Amino acid sequence: MNDHELAGAIARAAGELLLDLRPTISDPTALKAAGDAQANVVILDWLARARPDDAVLSEESADDLVRLEHDRVWIVDPLDGTREYGEGDREDWAVHVALSVGGNACIGAVALPAQGIVFATGPAPALAAHPGGPPRLVVSRTRPPAITETLQVALGADLVPMGSAGAKAMAILQGRADIYAHAGGQYQWDSAAPVAVAAAAGLHVSRLDGAPLVYNDAEKSLPDLLICRPEYAAAVLEITQN
Repeated sequence: MNDHELAGAIARAAGELLLDLRPTISDPTALKAAGDAQANVVILDWLARARPDDAVLSEESADDLVRLEHDRVWIVDPLDGTREYGEGDREDWAVHVALSVGGNACIGAVALPAQGIVFATGPAPALAAHPGGPPRLVVSRTRPPAITETLQVALGADLVPMGSAGAKAMAILQGRADIYAHAGGQYQWDSAAPVAVAAAAGLHVSRLDGAPLVYNDAEKSLPDLLICRPEYAAAVLEITQN
């Protein structure tokens, strides 16, 4: 299978493992730890078999800086939104599988297992129609960044609280939100797969200052990003650049 198909298959397999695991562990802390660890094993096993010459950067594995010598690096988050996964009845958690080629997260998949959906870069997903009304700003349900209030006031936006970064980005594709602007701390694995899928669907993706998002940097932190419907990009960047 090609890289697009592989990313989707891996994300789906890890998501199925997480769904099967969820009802078997009652303690949320133990469930989250087991989910992170076991989904990571699934992803690494798939990649070791299918792409043994590629490097991997995973949230749940020690960072091997030999990846900096590779052009092709898989950047994965085996369980994004662990808080929501541990709550048992929430759907806003995800599996992220992305491939960075030359620093560009150009291939990837985001699985939303509790919703029964996998979004991947090939074939590119369709962007749902805008329903009309004010812009909808998807934000963290527990730790909204400081930029949230500024954007809400300036754009007259409605807030849509949600968990996982992948769930937030995919909510735009689903027509449930329009703008995802984050500042205040993330890592490469938080955004690589959502950015790849969003860009494939025609969404705007960038840093909050408009700069491109660069992956497989030695610094794992990639603290801010903007994913939005293209018609909102200029207005949001005017706010975030000032």
